Amino acid sequence: MIGKNVVTDFNSSVSGPEIDPSTYVHPLASVMGRVILGKNIMVSPMASIRGDEGQPLFIDDDSNVQDGVIIHALETEINGEAVEKNLYTVNGEKYAVYVGKRVSLAHQVQIHGPAVVQDDTFVGMKTLVFKSMVGNGCVIEPGCLLMGVTVPDHRYIPAGSVIKTQMEADNLPEITEDYPMKDMNRGVLHVNTSLAKEYLASTRK
Repeated sequence: MIGKNVVTDFNSSVSGPEIDPSTYVHPLASVMGRVILGKNIMVSPMASIRGDEGQPLFIDDDSNVQDGVIIHALETEINGEAVEKNLYTVNGEKYAVYVGKRVSLAHQVQIHGPAVVQDDTFVGMKTLVFKSMVGNGCVIEPGCLLMGVTVPDHRYIPAGSVIKTQMEADNLPEITEDYPMKDMNRGVLHVNTSLAKEYLASTRK
């Protein structure tokens, strides 16, 4: 389903998604409200990208939103006034959720705004990112919880970690040449951009 949001006291205008023609949204996915999807994105079955509360939700080029992913955000407006604490500024623009280029959101990930995931980052299955910013080139292994922290660039988060203080985030290990998952995102990106391209082609036959 692709549709517009409704007017409420926390959302004074009606918006529909902006989806680049090279992006594929599966018929069993839901994209609603003020959502901006860049180029070559694969949105898989049962994903929900819901920009009807906090907004905008932004996903940049060559990223993927896998099966069962939920992207949503706390309200960014009350009675016409911006709720600044629920917004992140990236490149001079304000977002409820910002997902950068070449980001993989694996199965059943939750990105709940305010949240930012920067370029070239892999977010593993069943991970929750809430009120947090994740840097460039990170790997979040499956089953992690991040809340209220900023993760520096090029760090990895071991599977099942709960990161709730900035000290914990600052002490996360750096990705080195011998880290087993350092190249995982590359393969995931290749698979999903290829799927997006071919699913789109199949709908035009």
